[in-house]
Amino acid sequence: MAFLQTAPQLAHPWREERVLHAWLDRVLPAGRRAALDADLDALGDYALHAWQRARTITPRTPVLTQWDAWGARVDRIELTPTWQEGAAITAQHAVLAAGHEASEYARLEEFARVYLYHVASEFYTCPLAMTDGAATVLKASDNRELMARALPHFLSRDPATLWLSGQWMTETHGGSDVGNTETVARKSDDGQWRLYGRKWFSSAVVGEAALALARPEGAGAGSGTLALFYVETMDGAHRRPELSIDRLKDKLGTRELPTAEIHLDGLPAWPVGELAHGVRQIAPVLNITRTWNTICAVAHMARAIELARDYAMHRETFARPLIEQPLHAQTLADMQAEFEGAFALGFEVALLLGRVEHGTAAPHEVQLLRLLTPLAKLWTGKLAVRICSEALECFGGQGYIEDTGLPQLLRDAQVYPIWEGATNVLALDALRTLDGSALMALRTACAAWNKGGDPRAAFAIDAALDAAQAHLDADRARLEAGARGIALTLARCAAAALLTRQATWSQERADARPAAALRRFLGHGLTRLADTEPDDTHLLLG
Repeated sequence: MAFLQTAPQLAHPWREERVLHAWLDRVLPAGRRAALDADLDALGDYALHAWQRARTITPRTPVLTQWDAWGARVDRIELTPTWQEGAAITAQHAVLAAGHEASEYARLEEFARVYLYHVASEFYTCPLAMTDGAATVLKASDNRELMARALPHFLSRDPATLWLSGQWMTETHGGSDVGNTETVARKSDDGQWRLYGRKWFSSAVVGEAALALARPEGAGAGSGTLALFYVETMDGAHRRPELSIDRLKDKLGTRELPTAEIHLDGLPAWPVGELAHGVRQIAPVLNITRTWNTICAVAHMARAIELARDYAMHRETFARPLIEQPLHAQTLADMQAEFEGAFALGFEVALLLGRVEHGTAAPHEVQLLRLLTPLAKLWTGKLAVRICSEALECFGGQGYIEDTGLPQLLRDAQVYPIWEGATNVLALDALRTLDGSALMALRTACAAWNKGGDPRAAFAIDAALDAAQAHLDADRARLEAGARGIALTLARCAAAALLTRQATWSQERADARPAAALRRFLGHGLTRLADTEPDDTHLLLG
């Protein structure tokens, strides 16, 4: 019989997950740690089942039916089986609700669940992230009427009552600069606010609610006069007639996620707070969704590396397994070291978020969260694309064949650097937080994380932070041009210090693997700074 190569097999995403196990063992109190296991084990079961099922069925994408057979506008979206299961999985295992419990560890426990569920969910985690952000915004607004109306649904542990929320900001003029928002809010004679306009990129249009930016009628131009509104999309079992879906986006990846262009023609809306400064009000959504983006990117890397490692163990080349070929083993180890750095930074942000929300964070940790949130998102987003591209190469030609399921890893990974602020936008966001106290907060944290650890790591981190500090003294044009390099350098410094802490803890328990990851990560270098010459930039673009 002709040779048939064994397809890569996925290990149980929880029981065989060394890095997450060790991180939770180190951080969580024993009682909370034990209580988490049942949900994580069940989510690992689901992830394994979803991977196996996806290899045996024809891939599906959402289908929009705008009109029924008799000419009535219905705008019905048929979802994939995995999406149809999303509410039950989310509610049963508290994927979203766990993050809003009364504990400084709530966010960490939430994102441990997200980490295991994400890849299996077919990006059902996207509307979950926005729902999480909406719940956070409503709690911060102190709008008791909207809190009572929406929070029991957003945080429900019953799939029958769980609601998803969208985030409607982007319009046809583009993404991050929302100052030209054309959606108008008008107050009708009965006192009800209503929205009129077009939203160009709505990734949770299947949800029951949304937060939307709009300009109150008569308000001035610019982003400062925008208001934040809460809307509901359904009237019982039917989509509200004031909301119409123009089409679904045909995207490079995340194809199972229905992303729509929509029109609002008098959709009832309720102000979340004052009728101005809506961008400032929606900022907590971005902080939450950027953290989701980070953890999901890290989970994506873990999946790609796991499959590449399994394949290398079973693929024989030149009379021995591929994993025994020195250069291929080196490649996989490099990927693993970068992943472990990204994991450490992402989950530290999750832990800090919970501490800040529950008032247990030290003052420098509040500054640290503001800085690390954009840094983690921008670095892990770019790294996920690179890791997934490298992983596909590990499979040779089969990595390029669609029905192996492997190319989807790369197509989907490309969304992480784009969603919730592209890399340059986030680099400039981080730059705006980098006053002297913010950089000192990072130095303080790195020193604490590295206490009693590898002195070589401490030296490398200090040198990289000094180099970044020197770049901050450049004139404004050079500073902005070099913002990406500064941001990547700071992200890698934080990751290296966090790896040092984990390595020190693990070595005391006779596990040398985190220390190996640290050495490899340091070997890749921490600085990503670039001396930019404006004249050369103009010449190259001319």
